Amino acid sequence: MVKKALLISVTFFLFFSIGISQQTPAKKQKESILLIGATTHVGNGEIIENSVIGFNEGKINYVGRDLSVNNKYDKIVDMNGKHLYPGLIALNTTLGLVEIDAVRATNDINELGDMLPHIRSAIAYNAESKVIESMRPNGVLIAQIVPRGGSISGSSSVMQLDAWNWEDALVSVDEGIHLNWPYPYTRGRSWMGEDPSFKKNENYDKKIDEFNDFFNEAKSYIKNSNPKNLAFEAMKNIFNGRKSVYLHAIEEIQIKDGVNFLINKGVKKIILVGGNEAVSQLNLLKANNIPVIISRPHRLPENEHQDPKSSFRLASKLINSGLLVSIDVSGGMERMNTRNLPFYAGTFAAYGVPKEKALEMITSSASKILGIDNRLGTIKSGKDATLFISEGDVLDMKTNIIIKAFIEGREISLESHQTKLWKRYSDKFFKN
Repeated sequence: MVKKALLISVTFFLFFSIGISQQTPAKKQKESILLIGATTHVGNGEIIENSVIGFNEGKINYVGRDLSVNNKYDKIVDMNGKHLYPGLIALNTTLGLVEIDAVRATNDINELGDMLPHIRSAIAYNAESKVIESMRPNGVLIAQIVPRGGSISGSSSVMQLDAWNWEDALVSVDEGIHLNWPYPYTRGRSWMGEDPSFKKNENYDKKIDEFNDFFNEAKSYIKNSNPKNLAFEAMKNIFNGRKSVYLHAIEEIQIKDGVNFLINKGVKKIILVGGNEAVSQLNLLKANNIPVIISRPHRLPENEHQDPKSSFRLASKLINSGLLVSIDVSGGMERMNTRNLPFYAGTFAAYGVPKEKALEMITSSASKILGIDNRLGTIKSGKDATLFISEGDVLDMKTNIIIKAFIEGREISLESHQTKLWKRYSDKFFKN
């Protein structure tokens, strides 16, 4: 009886696992491929009409228009009339860290504690998340995986989105730590009957003092490193420029105080995340060459008196000032909404950012921020063959119809549980 119950349990588990698991990752590229005839959007503003793009063993080895190279490739694919793009890069995401918000066992988004630079998103990443497979049909092939919570949330890593496990997925490990600067003001919850007006956050100075003590202790530890302290070990490379500090701040005072604090502590690479009021601190950001990752483009402004479309115009103001700018979609439903990344860039294109520059925000600019531009972000010889082909403009949801995608030269599946449901019910309701 016990054996029978065990057999039933194992059988159920296997069927359940098959039902919820992601597709098998694509196999390593075995034959060289030449894509001809497409309009290639290089990712740096350059466009190549009627292009010829070749890749082998996972690397791009030809970019141009010369068809005479076709005898060097095993497979030639005619992409005439289509558009070819580098794989899109999603920044500041929690992809793979949570599967079902209501199920605690599937939630690895944060840990207990406040100063947690040693918490690593890489080892918590679930490569078989169903949410991840829904990114690829919109061209999102690379993502920065970021923990949340605490004043210092932990270390982020960069993953490619077609892998067996987190080790296979890794592109760049522990490339930066994430610091959440406190809000200088608080606001009452009007729905709870509290005064909705702004007032000074009484704990603001206290929190800055805590940051100051932690950074000072980390610097002292680096000189001695004994006994071992995991939190301070994780801080080592922010002072020598090998690791970035992502400053999460949206308000003017937050940005000013946070940037100045990190500069005074000797942090070499600072990246601003959020930056809703970054325009008010342009001189500070430009003087210190600080990139900006704009959060949640489709949002209302912070204050009632602001232009409702001010968030749409933010990117053009920052780019025109000479800053390196990219996008994230953090906030409510952020994991599912990450697949809409190209359309957020398209919104910025509709409000002052040139179309190819908007594409740069989620390709080459994102790769530069992450320090992986030697491998990804543009269609260039020697870089990873991580790219996709669309029927039309990738930034327009009406024409962004992706027909092929490759990660490191491997042609990946564009199926997901959502595309399967779409086909199922299309057959049911539109078969005639």
